[in-house]
Amino acid sequence: MAPLTVINESFVTNNTYQLLDDRFTNAVRVNVITTTVAAVCKRSNKHVQKKRRIVARVHCRNIKNECPELTCKEPVLLPGRCCKSCSSDFSSDIVQDLPAQLSSEEEERSLKHFGTLLTGRTSQVLRRDEPSPTSMYNSAYNYLATGRFTFHRKNLYYSFYLSTSTPRPRGIQFIDGSGSILEEQAIDPIGGVYQNATGKLCGVWRRVPRDYRKLLREERLHVSFIWEPSATLTGQLSRYRTLSTEQYTSLLEPTMGVDRSLMSGAGATAIVSASSASAPSIHVSLVFNGVFLPNDVSEVPLIVQLEHVEKDYVVLREEIVVKKPSNELNFGEVRSALSGADLRLLTRGKLSISIMSRKDPQALRLAGIVGPRANCEMYQTLLLSETPSAASGLAWAFLDRAGSLRYGVQLIGLEEESPLVTLVDEGGKRRTELEDLTPSLFEGLANGSLERPGPRFLEPLFNGELAVVAASHVGSMLRGRLLQRPVADARDTAAPILLRRLSQEPVHPGPVGLVWTAIDLDCSLHYELEIAGFPQTSSTNSHEPRTFRLYLETMPLVVQGAPVARRLLEEFTGYILEGSVTGLSPVELYRIESGIGFLEVTDKQAERILKAPFKARAPLNCLPHYADNDVASVVAYNLQPPKSDIETGACFHETRFYEEGTQWTSSTDPCYMCHCYRGLSQCDPVPCPVLTCAEGKQLKPPPGHCCPLCSTPGINMNATGKNISTVTRSCTLAGQFHLPGASWHPYLPPMGFDTCTICTCDHVTLEVKCPRVQCPPLDCDEKFAFRPSKKACCKQCPATTPSPTIAGDTTRLPRDQAALSIKRTTEEILASGGCKYPLGGPYENGMEWHPRIHSHGEIKCVKCRCKNGEVRCDRKRCPRALCNTIAHQMKRGEYVVNSDDCCTVQCRRARRHHRNNHHHSARHSVTPRELS
Repeated sequence: MAPLTVINESFVTNNTYQLLDDRFTNAVRVNVITTTVAAVCKRSNKHVQKKRRIVARVHCRNIKNECPELTCKEPVLLPGRCCKSCSSDFSSDIVQDLPAQLSSEEEERSLKHFGTLLTGRTSQVLRRDEPSPTSMYNSAYNYLATGRFTFHRKNLYYSFYLSTSTPRPRGIQFIDGSGSILEEQAIDPIGGVYQNATGKLCGVWRRVPRDYRKLLREERLHVSFIWEPSATLTGQLSRYRTLSTEQYTSLLEPTMGVDRSLMSGAGATAIVSASSASAPSIHVSLVFNGVFLPNDVSEVPLIVQLEHVEKDYVVLREEIVVKKPSNELNFGEVRSALSGADLRLLTRGKLSISIMSRKDPQALRLAGIVGPRANCEMYQTLLLSETPSAASGLAWAFLDRAGSLRYGVQLIGLEEESPLVTLVDEGGKRRTELEDLTPSLFEGLANGSLERPGPRFLEPLFNGELAVVAASHVGSMLRGRLLQRPVADARDTAAPILLRRLSQEPVHPGPVGLVWTAIDLDCSLHYELEIAGFPQTSSTNSHEPRTFRLYLETMPLVVQGAPVARRLLEEFTGYILEGSVTGLSPVELYRIESGIGFLEVTDKQAERILKAPFKARAPLNCLPHYADNDVASVVAYNLQPPKSDIETGACFHETRFYEEGTQWTSSTDPCYMCHCYRGLSQCDPVPCPVLTCAEGKQLKPPPGHCCPLCSTPGINMNATGKNISTVTRSCTLAGQFHLPGASWHPYLPPMGFDTCTICTCDHVTLEVKCPRVQCPPLDCDEKFAFRPSKKACCKQCPATTPSPTIAGDTTRLPRDQAALSIKRTTEEILASGGCKYPLGGPYENGMEWHPRIHSHGEIKCVKCRCKNGEVRCDRKRCPRALCNTIAHQMKRGEYVVNSDDCCTVQCRRARRHHRNNHHHSARHSVTPRELS
């Protein structure tokens, strides 16, 4: 099987498998031999290298010959097995080389709390087989970064702090110990809302293959930042046990006045945790390099100092000893008691931490401010009612780069109750109200920030014990605990969308949901959905998670009758969904950016539960090639996005959409009828039939009608006797109402009004009759008759005229027509449908003639005809049978009978020329310009 160029995954038999994954297949076709169930092929996704990048490739082998030996006399072949087995043998009969698998919960616990330090010195680890990197050729040697990694739902989320002198990298790579690139991602040069507010770099490696997770577990995975080919930083992903309690992070870099020759490529990161219990304390774990003198070999003393950023105030100063210094990574810890005031300084970002050499603290010193922890994380919750209610809401919060707590709250169903919104600590035996957010609440929305939150806020926030409560004076209450969620893609936006119930009946619990959405540079829509408030079912399978579907709906405009494009994004179980969709059309992305997209959650029975409009910013390269607000261009651009339910070709007219094939009266002018045909609306003026009643009995049309009508007993008139006051009865045809006694032409889209039919509404029976106009018999042959206009009801016989150039010439007239006794003017001929012609014109409508050429005279083999102002000239048709007869007779030298010069010459043409003519019309058309 040919290799696939999809990194970390391979595709075979319509399935996608992780790299280095093993599966068994029932049939695999190799060349012309197809294995059957008795010869099962084992698929193993191996990898190959292309320019240091790991690329998936499928390898198959037949394991039928690897079956174990059996001891029974009559083994049996069970369905779906390759090898026979004994009836008493319940063990696996197939050669298995799959390692024991960890459960998803165990795997997530084993793959947490990884961190890294990226400096010029740590980048030497993977470059030992190359010349030693120096600042001479690695321009990123003095860049500095620290990262944190969390494995969640088979995805590896990464978070980084960059030093002030380090620019945002162009890309990130995950590599193994040999330098092979396992995963490579481009980094958005701008970043999203969260990244800009926190100063962090956030991302995710989705669907990490099992063997790569093993590398992470064994601390054999590395990460590399790429700025340019000669500017890279690399660090090893290591498990730090203190990350489980990390509350603050510091990135330490060389300070002013240090010896740059000794500290080139040096840096450090501090993992800080604090406790505000009865005896407040602090714990600092340091990962560092570059603070050693050349002669420092063992038992090197270092000073760790925590001090105020703006004042000359030292909180703690401790000495640690490094037994054996390393040029790459060193570790140290400090524990100390703190006062309550010092702890508040720590939470408000007023303290910095430094590590320095005791021998020469001025030349070897690293320092950095202690700020929020490096993890990219968002705290969110759904607000559920504790009693039957139609109200619901959501809340979210995160810590920005200054340590302030930014929050957002959205409530629906409590607008008339003036609710109070508070932050409550639910960690203890008693619930403690910490902050009132009501002053920032306006029309159901609350947005703001809490400056410098103290330990009493942060500890319950980190522990998942901080709740948002919305309560009103009438007894309504919504509550939810803020829980930590990793940030990447969709959550790196301004705010989530609240999914609302379609039914507003008070229920308990009431379903509610929130969703984050974002569109990346590759035009993929990312979404992260969380739903709650679903009651437990009473069925036997109540322990199993429910199945839901998430749909995307888009439409041109949110108006009546707008066509809807509906796309199934994903079917999922449980109450949390993270995913993405590719292949959205530019029109769908345009509609999403314009805020006319909808997300809808349904259950397995297709019952609609939650729905909400949403809006996401799309890159310019993902949008259509127009940037205006023209509705017609939006509708006509593409109404059938790929892989979605087909939209009907609806038409937008005035203020709403109409379905294909419908007709309606214009809302601005009742004398215009409109219809929708192939996505375009067309309106035609209403023609009024000639009334048969006397002028004194003709009535003016009432409001909403266009044509006058004759007075009938079913119509009441006003005092003047000329206007209609009331109508008690009417006729209906094609959704249109007509007064008794009215007459009209039926409207037949897409051709418009049929003026050859007159419908009438009987004033007694209210029956509609639509007879067609009766045409008089023709005085000429049917084939010569014509319609004077496209909408003419009856055909007419052509009027003949002598040629203006040759008086009295009747040779060019049809045989059943006589010459006119009075010569008409050119204007009269053209007005009646006649035709202009270079030689011999003008000609009457319906007249036929042979064209004339100055050099050849009259061309007998071509006949021209004038019809409705247009001239059409056709060469005489010679059937193939006649040509074959002429050819045989001429070949035998016989006299050709029943032939003329036209067919004799035409049949002598070359076969190729004749074949080319055969692909076109059997009659060769000649334009007047070609003849002249």
